[in-house]
Amino acid sequence: MSPTLQLLLPLLLLTFLASTALSHLPSSSVTTTTSLSIYDWQSARATYYAASDPRDAVGGACGYGDLVKAGYGMATVGLSEPLFERGQICGACFVLRCVDDMRWCIPGTSIIVTATNFCAPNYGFTADGGGHCNPPNKHLVLPIEAFEKIAIWKAGNMPVQYRRIKCRKEGGIRFTIDGSNIFISVLITNVAGVGDIVSVKIKGSRTGWLPMGRNWGQNWHVSADLKNQPLSFEVTSSDGLTVTSYNVAPKAWNFGQTFEGKQFL
Repeated sequence: MSPTLQLLLPLLLLTFLASTALSHLPSSSVTTTTSLSIYDWQSARATYYAASDPRDAVGGACGYGDLVKAGYGMATVGLSEPLFERGQICGACFVLRCVDDMRWCIPGTSIIVTATNFCAPNYGFTADGGGHCNPPNKHLVLPIEAFEKIAIWKAGNMPVQYRRIKCRKEGGIRFTIDGSNIFISVLITNVAGVGDIVSVKIKGSRTGWLPMGRNWGQNWHVSADLKNQPLSFEVTSSDGLTVTSYNVAPKAWNFGQTFEGKQFL
């Protein structure tokens, strides 16, 4: 055997042993680079609105109606188009903090808000020239009551950081039933966990599970005659978890009533 081959053989043997050992490592021992999580801090800007009329607290693109009665109060936020996700984000919870401009920020403060509205773009202005909610801007609009918990109102258009958090709610998921005849619309509120919903099914005592379509925000609908039947609901959130609430509404339910089911843990 040549001297060169004698030198190479130990190196080849070490390479073979190392590759064999790595191939038998458990997958959890391999380090990978992950993408930005929705629960990481991200940058945006925020402004506020001052409700000049109590009716300003009613409505919104998520369809929650009277925000106080629905349990959201003034701890709410309207989101620009890149954040609103065509209404799927409705019900999600965020924590916000004021950053960078220490003239106006209230140090050491943060607020928790729920997505209840859409901040529509204004194409009469450019995205960096007054069109705060124009794409691609990530912008949040807060009631002044919420804004003043993290910044002085004179701040105007403030740099902030936000991140998703789990929602904490008292009681179960609420189902408000509306519609007429064979058309049923259900508003879903008070959702814990990630807060936003991706699919809903409804079941009467004389039907199987019927998938509902998103009408707008967190209003879901189905064309079916479910009168005089107890109603059950299957709700799936954006993290893939499902909660099933059987016989939430009794046989004698009526349009306009609200019923409470189970809750995400």
